[in-house]
Amino acid sequence: MTVRAVIAGVGHYLPERVVENAEFEKTLDTSDEWIRTRSGIERRHFAAVGETTSMMGTAAAKNALADAGIEASDVDAVIVATSTPDLTFPSVATMIQSELGMRTGFAFDVQAVCAGFIYALSNANALIVSGQANRVLVIGAETFSRIMDWTDRSTCVLFGDGAGALLLEAQEGAGTADDRGILSSDLNSDGTYRDMLYVDGGVSTTGTAGKLRMQGNPLFRQAVSKLASTATAALEKAGVDPEQIDWIVPHQANIRIIEGTAKKLGLSMDKVVVTVQDHGNTSAASIPLAFSVGKERGQIKKGDICVAEAIGGGLAWGAVVLRV
Repeated sequence: MTVRAVIAGVGHYLPERVVENAEFEKTLDTSDEWIRTRSGIERRHFAAVGETTSMMGTAAAKNALADAGIEASDVDAVIVATSTPDLTFPSVATMIQSELGMRTGFAFDVQAVCAGFIYALSNANALIVSGQANRVLVIGAETFSRIMDWTDRSTCVLFGDGAGALLLEAQEGAGTADDRGILSSDLNSDGTYRDMLYVDGGVSTTGTAGKLRMQGNPLFRQAVSKLASTATAALEKAGVDPEQIDWIVPHQANIRIIEGTAKKLGLSMDKVVVTVQDHGNTSAASIPLAFSVGKERGQIKKGDICVAEAIGGGLAWGAVVLRV
């Protein structure tokens, strides 16, 4: 018998406020066409005043639990991937644990920026496979609108807020690629690229949250090659051929990165779940958001093989292969 971490439920939450590209034309030297052409983004959601990362993460978690038909009291652990926590500490995960009414189990945050959800999935899988947890809520939640420089047209038009959640539970498998659940993961980082994407503030430096800074063109070149290589590595570990993939569920950063990665893998865009046009880049929330929306659309179905991949500041990048 092999223990697998299988998706039991998915859910997401998006703030009520929708910001169309045209809204940026009022304050920046930009246009809807400029933003769409370079990123594929048409609109994004921004959190309301007083709406926090933990609030959005809680809403997504509740939706995932409802989708699974499982009570929060039956969950053993909560892992939250975020770079925009409510507070320096305690963790967003413990706040969500409290809001869900959980008085047992454990909760912690993972910070790997846009790759955070892949790292969190890998950690959740390890907890389940090792027997330390039977059910784990894995959440990606971000309020990137709080760290934007609204005078920088190259970055502030790209990001949005939101949350997504997957509930994983232990199930028995045969130990083959025919099993449902997480089949493999591949994690990587290289700190020599840290200046390509960072926030210029922090507790031990400025004592402020800071603003996001990005070197767009160099980051784009790194992203396509690294995403394709990590997806390939994860597929090899899982014993899955690229032609067996039903869906790529990528980090939703930029349509050109998504298209470039699919091309390197030899896959049609018909096999890619794309939500970037409606959500923008929601960092660690983008993959679970895409999973939830993909299921809602009727794209992702039980038994499908999916590859999720992401790259973020660090640089940190990775991929997970799973059968839904």
